[in-house]
Amino acid sequence: QVQVVESGGGLVQAGGSLRLSCAASARLFSFALMAWYRQAPGKQRELVASIDSGGNTYYKDSVKDRFAISRDNAKNTVYLQMNSLEPEDTAVYYCNLKFTTNNQYWGQGTQVTVSS
Repeated sequence: QVQVVESGGGLVQAGGSLRLSCAASARLFSFALMAWYRQAPGKQRELVASIDSGGNTYYKDSVKDRFAISRDNAKNTVYLQMNSLEPEDTAVYYCNLKFTTNNQYWGQGTQVTVSS
């Protein structure tokens, strides 16, 4: 059974930084598409950033130039470096590991709160 565990959330003032980590137990981690999603209260879950097995990245427009996703396949870990945080970034952040649409796994989420 694949386990996905996020860490690194917390409370930070606007303009500050946080680094989220996501460790996965998947044996074929290096082949997986890894992504960070977030869900704010009363809103749908949205894709924030992703990185594929070749290191190609995608970012939601509102986080470009502020967030950076990276992966360390030797550690089965993906990171999300978040800089210049804004109150609008407040949400529960979820890590997603995906091999196929029918073979993907979610973490339990980590809370990020940005105070103004």
